[in-house]
Amino acid sequence: MLEWEQERYDELVADVFGYHALQLGMPKLAGLRANRMPHRWLALGQVEAMILDRQPAADRGNQDPPKDPSEVTALLAEPVMLPFAESSLDLVLMPHSLEDSVDPHAALREVQRVLVGEGRVVISGFNPYSLWGMRQARARMYRRVGVGGSLFLPESGEFISPGRLRDWLRLLGFELDSISFGCYKPSVRTTGWLENYEFMDSLGPRWWPILGAAYVIVAIKRVPAMRLLGPSWRNGGVKAPAPSQVPVANQHQGSTLHTHLRMPTHNRFHQE
Repeated sequence: MLEWEQERYDELVADVFGYHALQLGMPKLAGLRANRMPHRWLALGQVEAMILDRQPAADRGNQDPPKDPSEVTALLAEPVMLPFAESSLDLVLMPHSLEDSVDPHAALREVQRVLVGEGRVVISGFNPYSLWGMRQARARMYRRVGVGGSLFLPESGEFISPGRLRDWLRLLGFELDSISFGCYKPSVRTTGWLENYEFMDSLGPRWWPILGAAYVIVAIKRVPAMRLLGPSWRNGGVKAPAPSQVPVANQHQGSTLHTHLRMPTHNRFHQE
């Protein structure tokens, strides 16, 4: 699954241009390695940072201290409180960040705050409507009834379906750009069985595309255009028509004509 997600991130962020990019969590995934923005960060929460410090240097993957200024720089930050100004980032990656967050709604709102207009967010997660998701749900049900069960996916957090995540993004003003599904093989432990089910990864995108164990969503932050309407000072405004003087005969004074101020009505003159 990690290899499949790495390929998707490399493909999706390679042509995204800008100046500032951020990845939230999951240091095992080098989501920004194919991106060419000059400023790139990896934000780790307090728990992730403690776990990473306890690991040997050989197991830290691609997130060692940068040797070159253009490499990814690690910083300590929680997804719900990012140390960035409003509308300051061009790209944000969230590999399983919403599933691990204590408040996924707040984390997504924070990403919407720091993204510039037309900025992109790439989100990956586990699909609850898949073979992996059904096995995880079954194990949790067995645990609740006291039978026991083996959880092979992270126990903390809740799996968010792609449809539910799409609704969240729309409420925040995002437009869905693309969605990819992968990892159709069932969850087995041995290498031999994984090889036997290899055909499912090739047939899955065609025959059951929405049942992949993992998904990657790309969304774009849309900002509605505004137009300020002010006074028309160039033309001086539209002047009201001046009242016209119409001679009207007065019946009480014979043929004497008196001039009255009267507005013309349907291009006709009324005689009193």
